[in-house]
Amino acid sequence: MGNYDAVVVLSFGGPERPEDVLPFLENVVRGRGVPRERLLEVEAHYQAMGGASPINDQNRALIAELEKVVDLPVYWGNRNWHPFLEETVARMKADGIKRAAAFATAATASYSSCRQYREDIARAAAAVPGGPELIKMRHFYDHPGFVAAMADRTRAALDEIGGEARLVFTAHSIPVSMAVSAGPQGNAYERQLREASALVAAEVGAADFDLVWQSRSGPPQIPWLEPDVCDHLETLHAKGVESVVLVPIGFVSDHMEVLYDLDVEARDRAAELGLRLARAGTAGTHPRFVEMIRDLVNEPEPTACPVTCCPAPSRVRPGVGGGES
Repeated sequence: MGNYDAVVVLSFGGPERPEDVLPFLENVVRGRGVPRERLLEVEAHYQAMGGASPINDQNRALIAELEKVVDLPVYWGNRNWHPFLEETVARMKADGIKRAAAFATAATASYSSCRQYREDIARAAAAVPGGPELIKMRHFYDHPGFVAAMADRTRAALDEIGGEARLVFTAHSIPVSMAVSAGPQGNAYERQLREASALVAAEVGAADFDLVWQSRSGPPQIPWLEPDVCDHLETLHAKGVESVVLVPIGFVSDHMEVLYDLDVEARDRAAELGLRLARAGTAGTHPRFVEMIRDLVNEPEPTACPVTCCPAPSRVRPGVGGGES
């Protein structure tokens, strides 16, 4: 197993006060030239939900549970808001940490969920000379612990519906050019999400399911993965489907995108259509998910990804949708 003296949770970060929302969003899109009107539109989503994201509190809860099952100190650093990873690495250096297992809160391959976390690690290393070495853990979309946690959440939503329902798995849409470059075999992002969805569906005894997308942003002329979840609900309604369970397979906590895009927008669309809808929870602090993180830390050190894995899409400027993956 890896020779680690700490664990660090890597996450996206989120604002915790109304006045932090716009500076946070500016961090998210730095260097991308996203129009200010788009930032203000997304800021309004946050303000409508209380002017804060729950993602930081959810990471604190996850760390509290993780500390119960790993015999190592657990740290936490974000990409876009406090505590920034550079700040955390400086604290780890001061604490004498030399080598840490880095768990990113994203299950699959893609630029933003894999390569960008490696860039975050490299940036923190450059900012803190002599700091600890961070070894990023592998993708976990097919790990039995993740699958079991999501299956339990899905069963609870099916129980809420109280009868048969169509399973619709959701994940963050990304530009098609990013999707097809995410991994050595191409399109690893969609393929891994479809495999994870199939594993969860099998666990709950569902013979069929759909995989759709949410949180699309960016210029309309740039193709992104489709169909959008709200559009798909209209398609299901037209086919005579009466009940739907949404399963946010592409997210590990009930953060802003899950709460706004599914619990507000998708739920409102379902109500307009007369569809009965329940939303499964994310893995969150499910015991099997927490144990999965411990298992990843205890695995042999993962083989480093090639520097060509999960590249940023060429000539595509992703927008901002809250992006808390």
